[in-house]
Amino acid sequence: MSDQTQYNEDNIRSLDWKEHIRMRPGMYIGKLGDGSSPDDGIYILLKEVMDNCIDEFVMGAGKTIEVTIKDKTVTVRDYGRGIPLGKVIDVVSKMNTGGKYDSLAFKKSVGLNGVGTKAVNALSSYFRVESVRDEKQKAAEFSGGNLVLDEEIIETTKRKGTKVTFIPDETIFKNYKFRYEYIIKMLKNYCYLNNGLTILFNGEKYFSENGLKDLLEETISVEDLEYPIIHLKGDDIEIALTHSKTQYSEEYHSFVNGQNTTQGGTHLAAYREAIVKTIREFYNKPFEASDVRKSIVTAISIKVMEPVFESQTKTKLGSTDMGSDPGMPSVRTFVNDFVKNKLDSYLHKNPTTSDALLRKILQAERERKELSGIRKLATDRAKKANLHNKKLRDCRAHLPDTKNPKNLDSTLFITEGDSASGSITKSRDVNTQAVFSLRGKPLNCYGMSKKIVYENEEFNLLQAALDIEDGLEKLRYNNIVIATDADVDGMHIRLLLITFFLQFFPELIKEGHLYILQTPLFRVRNKKETIYCYSDEERRAAIEKLKPKPEITRFKGLGEISPDEFKNFIGETIRLDPIMMDKNTSVEQLLSFYMGKNTPDRQEFIIKNLKVELDAIEAS
Repeated sequence: MSDQTQYNEDNIRSLDWKEHIRMRPGMYIGKLGDGSSPDDGIYILLKEVMDNCIDEFVMGAGKTIEVTIKDKTVTVRDYGRGIPLGKVIDVVSKMNTGGKYDSLAFKKSVGLNGVGTKAVNALSSYFRVESVRDEKQKAAEFSGGNLVLDEEIIETTKRKGTKVTFIPDETIFKNYKFRYEYIIKMLKNYCYLNNGLTILFNGEKYFSENGLKDLLEETISVEDLEYPIIHLKGDDIEIALTHSKTQYSEEYHSFVNGQNTTQGGTHLAAYREAIVKTIREFYNKPFEASDVRKSIVTAISIKVMEPVFESQTKTKLGSTDMGSDPGMPSVRTFVNDFVKNKLDSYLHKNPTTSDALLRKILQAERERKELSGIRKLATDRAKKANLHNKKLRDCRAHLPDTKNPKNLDSTLFITEGDSASGSITKSRDVNTQAVFSLRGKPLNCYGMSKKIVYENEEFNLLQAALDIEDGLEKLRYNNIVIATDADVDGMHIRLLLITFFLQFFPELIKEGHLYILQTPLFRVRNKKETIYCYSDEERRAAIEKLKPKPEITRFKGLGEISPDEFKNFIGETIRLDPIMMDKNTSVEQLLSFYMGKNTPDRQEFIIKNLKVELDAIEAS
């Protein structure tokens, strides 16, 4: 028998808590990432610490939370009750240890399994916890989960509460950096869901007066409102909803016990059903569900006793009941009853809003009927194209017999040209990475109706590949990556694709699914080492490091990078630039300026910014 097939006592290992977390971090925080995606691990670490602070606030202890990030050091300070001093080390370093198993202390907590801060501790190169109670302080420091400093309890005049400082371990989170846009969105969500809470982030104050209504006002501009936001609150539930004048698909924001359930769950399914049912009954008309929900922008937050989530990262609610006590209603019944009573009552009392809502639904119905014929033809064409033209080289995660593909962390690269798509196709991870090949430049679709998506072959096939015709519920890829050359033509293709998504599927961008692939501009090497450089600054540093006179190659296009080299740029060390929207700019304003017929204004903008860029280059 060969060594490879031996199996005995020597093959059995017992890992301690920190070893297991560091070896299998995905079980605890989802994916690792480099900070380019809002669900990357570094943000989950922050969220785990924040959740404890929020639980203190919910229990009536501490109205302010301070968050600071300097370089890669994160500090979170609350003014809650403070961890009991004799248990400070246990709480952050012993699995299944915490105060949240006692439902009387934390009735509707976000975290229930005693894992959160342990994961942060284990995955940080530096971790410090300080607790202040009864004018006494206890502190401890760790590295990679190992205790390195156990301070004695001392007298203090500090305010009570807990302070956690950590630095994510760079051996685990490669080339990471915090993007403040994602952090600010997370912190604002905490404020929307917790009236009276103040969060200070690097000195900037965040506070919400009107909960989910404020969230929707942040999401949709006043000019785009079909009717004023409907805002309804009850015991353990809050909703806000409106319809957009310009957006085609549905947009949902869902929360459970303050946790942003980005993948929805039982509460969101019940809410979507309740909206349709209530509106049908109010107007006494058998509307199609898609017509009622088309262009809807809405949010729901509920509080559940001892919620069950489908993963440690808590992005999808699995609970079917509001609590484990006998007599507690199901989530479905609870949400349906609230929406039926409150929304129906609101529509009766506000005829102007109910009239506007009816017009919107009837408009959606007309548009659906007008498009029905062309949609069927386009769908058939897309199926045939996928089978025969092979524009989409899918990943194994999305083969027809794969169960629940949308929950996999998969990526679609959108590229142009045979050489570029060929390089990515040969070097990709066939399990989770797919490639969609464009033929030439896409159409500038600014100002066009949804009809063009079905009539234009490229757009129709791309929509079919993503499966987003009726919204993001069936989105097949978590990451959509535009991979084009870094020249004028490549930049133009990027702009046209971004225009397509902004025009018809802006929620893809709002929810952080769209990225630009960074690929190296230069390769600097000698006989011993090769360095890939993404900027002139990196090139100069590489030349300095590899002197004397290394070989320098300038990559003019993706097709010039061999498949063997490409593996370095779309694997663990992939560099992505997320496409983000300025909250103060509407989609219409954005597209009008960059893609509309305002040539002189746009020309002046380009010249002005080009001069700034050239001045910066000269200065360096």
